[in-house]
Amino acid sequence: MSSKYHLPKGTSADGPYDLVVTPESAGWGYSGLRILTLKPGQAHTLSTGDSEFLVLPLAGGCTVTVAGQHFELEGRTGVFASVTDFAYLPPESEAQISSAQGGLFALPSARTERSSLSARYGPKEDVPVELRGAGACSRQVNNYCLPGTFEAEQLLVCEVLTPGGNWSSYPPHKHDQALPDQESELEEIYYFQVSGDGNGFGYQRVYGTPERPIDVLAEVRSGDTVLIPHGWHGPSIAAPGYDLYYLNVMAGPGQDRAWLICDDPAHGWVRTTWSTQDVDDRLPFGEN
Repeated sequence: MSSKYHLPKGTSADGPYDLVVTPESAGWGYSGLRILTLKPGQAHTLSTGDSEFLVLPLAGGCTVTVAGQHFELEGRTGVFASVTDFAYLPPESEAQISSAQGGLFALPSARTERSSLSARYGPKEDVPVELRGAGACSRQVNNYCLPGTFEAEQLLVCEVLTPGGNWSSYPPHKHDQALPDQESELEEIYYFQVSGDGNGFGYQRVYGTPERPIDVLAEVRSGDTVLIPHGWHGPSIAAPGYDLYYLNVMAGPGQDRAWLICDDPAHGWVRTTWSTQDVDDRLPFGEN
């Protein structure tokens, strides 16, 4: 485990944020994430600067006011309960996020030189929910802001929910170089939550190539974050008895906003076994 890439809960807090990952703090060029807690009746002003953002409720709802518009986000009771509605904020905008009842909000971001899109609302009903894999590799993917699901300049955002005892982000894969129609160059952030009474945990593996070494095996708990600048990543392992959630934030230099991955050739064969297995009947989570 390397503390450079594994950020335990609270170790990267700053001001009003429980977590702040910027391109500068991560040592890369594009991807960012902030986690904001609002107390009942509290408000926060977010200046987007040179990045586009989502306001994505993790627990609770909020009102987002930007450029004379008001987006009422119903939110959700928690990440395992359902998908959520969300708001998109373009670069060079100022938004107020307020919450009458309080809550926890993810603010994923991507630095971009483009600014062709306006602030807008993302309805819960339009979020595609995908059940991926089978057997012990079954997981749920909530595809909020990906090519074909929601338009953005550079930003890619999804959630993965893994039942206790299962593996996700498996087979291990990477997306750290631009190979036409094969692989796109994307920096990635994993932000974790674990179900249960606070004692739950999981594991995240990241490993590199001889040319670009990286070696991470992190025990992750609610509020932890893992940075993936390059290399193979996976599996994400949910300990038995504890469901695992992670928010994925990706961005990179590619102008076509593609998400193309390559499996580790040593383990890619695992995909061929899924056709003979059922999807875990614990999925989907909640009321989606």
